Amino acid sequence: MSTPVDDPLDPLSRERSHLAGSRAALRAMREDVESLDISDVTANWVNAEVLARQIDDRIKALADLSDTPLFFGRLDYLHAPGAEQAEGAEGERFYIGRRHVHDAEGDPMVIDWRAPVSQPFYRASKKDPLDIGLRRRFGYTGGDLTAYEDEHLSDPAEATRTSKLLQQEIERPRVGPMRDIVATIQPEQDEIVRSGLGGTVCVQGGPGTGKTAVGLHRVAYLLYAHRERLARTGTLVIGPNKSFLHYIEQVLPALGELSVRQATVDDLVAHVEVRGADDSTAAVVKGDARMAEVLRRAVYAHVSMPTEPVVVVRGSRRWRVPAYELEEMVRELLDRDIRYGAAREALPQRIAHAVLVQMERSGEAPDDRVQDAVARNSAVKAAVKAIWPPVDPAKLVLRLLTDADFLAEHAAEILSEDEQKTILWAKPVRSVKSAKWSAADTVLIDEVHDLVSRTASLGHVVLDEAQDLSPMQYRAVGRRCTTGSATILGDLAQGTTPWATRSWDEALAHLGKSEGVIEELTAGFRVPTDVIAYASRLLPHIAPGLAPVASIRENPGFFEVREVSGTAEVVSACGELLRQEGSIGLIAADARIPALAEALTEAGLTYLAPGEETTRQTRLTLVPASLAKGLEYDYVLLDEPQAVVDGEPDERTGLRRLYVALTRAVSGLVVVHGAGLPVQLG
Repeated sequence: MSTPVDDPLDPLSRERSHLAGSRAALRAMREDVESLDISDVTANWVNAEVLARQIDDRIKALADLSDTPLFFGRLDYLHAPGAEQAEGAEGERFYIGRRHVHDAEGDPMVIDWRAPVSQPFYRASKKDPLDIGLRRRFGYTGGDLTAYEDEHLSDPAEATRTSKLLQQEIERPRVGPMRDIVATIQPEQDEIVRSGLGGTVCVQGGPGTGKTAVGLHRVAYLLYAHRERLARTGTLVIGPNKSFLHYIEQVLPALGELSVRQATVDDLVAHVEVRGADDSTAAVVKGDARMAEVLRRAVYAHVSMPTEPVVVVRGSRRWRVPAYELEEMVRELLDRDIRYGAAREALPQRIAHAVLVQMERSGEAPDDRVQDAVARNSAVKAAVKAIWPPVDPAKLVLRLLTDADFLAEHAAEILSEDEQKTILWAKPVRSVKSAKWSAADTVLIDEVHDLVSRTASLGHVVLDEAQDLSPMQYRAVGRRCTTGSATILGDLAQGTTPWATRSWDEALAHLGKSEGVIEELTAGFRVPTDVIAYASRLLPHIAPGLAPVASIRENPGFFEVREVSGTAEVVSACGELLRQEGSIGLIAADARIPALAEALTEAGLTYLAPGEETTRQTRLTLVPASLAKGLEYDYVLLDEPQAVVDGEPDERTGLRRLYVALTRAVSGLVVVHGAGLPVQLG
C-alpha cells in the first residue's frame, strides 16, 4: 500500500523498484518461516510432525517463482471505502498479485487477488468504476517487468479500448503445463470464482471459455475465504484422466495452494482392480441410475424376519426376547432408512436393551457395561448374523452379474429382460479376485459400499469434463460432497460417451445437488475466431440449440485445410509448425497413432505423449483423439477428421470427438486429410 504519486519522469522504473522491493519482502517472509524453532512449543512428536509439515507447506507457498510475475496489476482508489472497509483510504494504491506480501512493518506491498479490495481489478468498468480512479496492468518478459498500461476509469473523456496487454497475455504461446489466468479473469468469470461456498455451481462453457481455469480459481478463492473450514473437510478436483490432471496440476500451487487433492472418478471407486471392459450397451445399462435401486433391493434382501426368540444366559438367569419383539426392532430399523451397516450395528444394542428392561423389572440394576456385555453375547451375535448378515459389496455385485435368477429377482420391473441379459457375464467367475471387473462395475461396487457404510463427505469438489459421466458416476461423485458443495464444469457439445449428459439439470439431480445454479460462459478467450467458426459447423449435429462460442480475440488465428497423400506429408506439416513459437499437438484417431509415431521417429522428430510436459526443446505432442479433451496447444495439426469420426461407435459421438479435437488450438489449426472430410463440415 502506498501513495498514488508517480514519478512523472520514469514511472516504469518506479514500478520495477516496487517489484524488487516486493521480492525482497517475500524473501524475508520466507526466511522468517525457515528460521522458526519449534523445539520448545510442541508437547509430543505427533504435534511436532504436524507443525513441521505445516511450516514446510508455508515455506513452499512463499516460493518466489522467477518467471512468474509477483504482481500483475495496480488499483488506485479515489476515496476510502468506509470505516467497515478500512483497507482502502483516499489516495491509497494497491498492487494485485498471486499472494499477499508485506514489509518488515507489516504493511502490504502486494495484495492477494482474492482479497475484497482486489475485486475491482476484475469487475470495475467505465459504467461502474467501483471507486477506482486508475487500473494499471503490467506486462512481463519472463519475470522482468517490461511494460504497463493504464485505464482511467473515472475519466469520461478517455475512450473505452481493448487492453493490449490483456490480449497479449491471453494469446501468449503455451509451453509446459496449464497456467493460471489470475491476471486475465473476466467479470463473468470472476462472478463464478467468488460465488459462495454454500452453493453448488454448474458451468456450461464451450471450448476456450476458461471453464477449467474458473473452477480451479474458485477452489483457490474458497480456500482463501474459508480456509479453516476447508482444512477440516477437504477439497478435491476430479478430472477425466491422468493426462488431464498432470496438465492442470501446477495451477493451484502457482497460486500458493498445495493441499488440494486431484483424482479421476476411477480413482475414487477403485475398490477392485479393473482388468476388463464392457461393450457400450452393457456400460450404458450399468451406468443407468436405475441400477441404484437394483443394488438397494439386493442389499436389503439379506435382511430376514426372525422366527425364533433370542435366549441370553447370564449366570443362573435366562432372559428371553420373543420373535415378535425382534421383528418390531428389525422393521423399525428398516423404516428409519439408515445405512445397512449402521442398522446392523444398532440391532445387538436394541436386543441388549430389551434384556436390560427385563432385568430392571426383576429388580436388578444393570448399567451400560452390562448392556455392552449382552450385546456381545454369543446368542445375540448369532441372531444378528442370521437376521442381518454382513454384506461384502464386491461379492454382492459379482452375484448380480453372474446369477441370472438373483438379478431377475431384484431387477424386476426396473430392467427389461434384454437389459438384464446385456449385463450378465457369459462365463462363471470363481472369486472377486479372479473377476475381470470393468470401470462401470467398480462404480456399482462403490454404490453398495455407500449403502452399507456412509461415504465420507468433503467440503468442496470440483468436477471437470462432467458431460462424460454416467448417472451412476454422478452419484459416486455426489456421495463425496453430500454435506459440502460442488463446482461442475463441462460442455454438452463435447460429450463423447454413449451415456453423455443430456442436460445439466439432470446431472445436478444425479449428484444430489438439484438446487445448483447453472451458469453459461460463451466468450471464447483461447480458440481463434476462424478455428471456432469452423468447428461450430458441427454444433447443429451434436448439440442443437447450444449457443456457439464467440471468440473475443483480435487475432483471427492461423487456419488451413490441406489435402495430403500420406503420412510423410503429415510429418512435413509438423516440421512446418515447429518453426513457429509454442507447443504443437498432432491429434489423430487412436487407430492411426502407431503409424504416425513410426513416421515421426523415422523423420527424427522427437515427440511426447499426452500429459508429458513440453519444453522449449521438445514441443510436439502426439495425441490420440480419445485423450485430447481438456488439453490445449498453440498449434494443432489434425489428421484425418473422418477417421476420428469413424473411430467411435456412432456418428454423433464421433462428431463430438471431432469437435473436441478441432478446438484444442490456441493460435492456429491445420487440418490434413487424404480421405474426404465429414459432410457436416461442409
